[in-house]
Amino acid sequence: MDMPRGIGTFVVWDYVVFAGMLVISAAIGIYYAFAGGGQQTSKDFLMGGRRMTAVPVALSLTASFMSAVTVLGTPSEVYRFGAIFSIFAFTYFFVVVISAEVFLPVFYKLGITSTYEYLQLRFNKCVRLCGTVLFIVQTILYTGIVIYAPALALNQVTGFDLWGAVVATGVVCTFYCTLGGLKAVIWTDVFQVGIMVAGFASVIIQAAVIQGGISTILNDAYNGGRLNFWNFNPNPLQRHTFWTIIIGGTFTWSSIYGVNQSQVQRYISCKSRFQAKLSLYINLVGLWAILTCSVFCGLALYSRYRDCDPWTAKKVSAPDQLMPYLVLDILQDYPGLPGLFVACAYSGTLSTVSSSINALAAVTVEDLIKPYFRSLSERSLSWISQGMSVVYGALCIGMAALASLMGALLQAALSIFGMVGGPLMGLFALGILVPFANSIGALVGLMAGFATSLWVGIGAQMYPPLPERTSPLQLDVQGCNSTYNETNLMTTTEMPFTTSVFQIHNVQRTPLMDNWYSLSYLYFSTVGTLVTLLVGILVSLPTGGRKQNLDPRYILTKEDFLSNFDIFKKKKHVLNYKSHPVEDGGTDNPAFNHIELNFSDQSGKSNGTRL
Repeated sequence: MDMPRGIGTFVVWDYVVFAGMLVISAAIGIYYAFAGGGQQTSKDFLMGGRRMTAVPVALSLTASFMSAVTVLGTPSEVYRFGAIFSIFAFTYFFVVVISAEVFLPVFYKLGITSTYEYLQLRFNKCVRLCGTVLFIVQTILYTGIVIYAPALALNQVTGFDLWGAVVATGVVCTFYCTLGGLKAVIWTDVFQVGIMVAGFASVIIQAAVIQGGISTILNDAYNGGRLNFWNFNPNPLQRHTFWTIIIGGTFTWSSIYGVNQSQVQRYISCKSRFQAKLSLYINLVGLWAILTCSVFCGLALYSRYRDCDPWTAKKVSAPDQLMPYLVLDILQDYPGLPGLFVACAYSGTLSTVSSSINALAAVTVEDLIKPYFRSLSERSLSWISQGMSVVYGALCIGMAALASLMGALLQAALSIFGMVGGPLMGLFALGILVPFANSIGALVGLMAGFATSLWVGIGAQMYPPLPERTSPLQLDVQGCNSTYNETNLMTTTEMPFTTSVFQIHNVQRTPLMDNWYSLSYLYFSTVGTLVTLLVGILVSLPTGGRKQNLDPRYILTKEDFLSNFDIFKKKKHVLNYKSHPVEDGGTDNPAFNHIELNFSDQSGKSNGTRL
């Protein structure tokens, strides 16, 4: 095992590999702009014409979930706090089941393009507008950070040009979103998942070779206390324990998978409900694979730097830069491979940003343009959708420029996801699961949930939790070549955990700060969801929620669950399934069904089509 020498730098080949990734992504966009007659209607552009199949959609869901924040953040998270992060494997399972069995059936049978259309069908226009505006603000903020954060980390370690990278990713993304619509987004994601796996694989293989095998890496991790899987401390103030990750994580990610437009839009674009559910379950395998890779990269990081932590030794200025540092350290003899890793991080960015841009365009067209300009033709709506893609692409690049000025707000903005996502998920859950919820309850619940999660979220930014709540593990600099003065050697990580602009120093800690504001960040979303649900239910009951007559399509019914098993019943009729005359509704997808779903009998069975 050789000692780390000076780390390498970027060479021409690395830039070639990176540029190649951008060029192929752009080429896919051009192909889908003209393939199959191009983007005739807004539905073609925003929903891929609802003809997608499960596998590409599954890979695409995996890709956009995996932003560069995951590629760079998870390994350093494991390096500092241990492999308890891998408990998220259970979380992902629950999230996928909740999305596929609770939210998907309702959205799919209504055949909607924007998830916020549902809020108008179920409640009223005002609730829909609130949902839409919250989503647009949240997504633009988040996307700017997703573009900027990796650019910064890679720039500081590799000298990769910062604004070149930001503008290139923004422009390429906007380009293929505008030309190719959702089909291009999905197929570029498939390509980018390949790149991500390749980038991770090259790091893992080379790390195992240099460290002397996978067993060495695991041994080092075990001796360093990094294999801390089982921490059953029920205290909700501890940052990561088994319970915070399972309960808090499930709420946080369900708000992204279950109701976030950029994810929902994709699985609704599948050609049948079976394909849509299948895409979610296949995507679960992808999530597990990526999680395994990134946790393992974190353990490799620890194994490599257990005696000489580059962060404490001031070789990198933030934990996000540990991963690029490792890449340049172990892959410097292989020109092109560091470039592959950078392409891997940026693939994460591209796929997240492109799905955001497409989702923002969809929401704007469906929720803010269609309802008010009814006379527009499909052709012009398609043009407007493309125009909106350009506008949002530019906005996101602008937001990245803002993020560069806000520096320490990165953490803040990531909590925004939990703060906004939680109440929104509560709102949808209220509509889908609570038959007597009405629009007054929904609005008051949303306000209450939003206020509560903003209160705890902003409080946590101003008065960060104490180190014993976050429990970072020991990092050493004993093994560094002793060119440093002796005083540095003693600083094992007493690093401040989050540095925030709003942070207020040397303040008397009150019980409010030590308890409420120290809540694990994963619970922000949980608090928002539960408050929204509870307040919504309590307000709906006295305001006539039980008197409203509700279309059974808008809520989750027993039939929705039982129809999972229809697949076994239909096996006998498969042969003559498509040979029925046209009036039987030629397709499984309700959006294209020309028979109105008529719910005449009380039991809520649909007489039109079998959904």
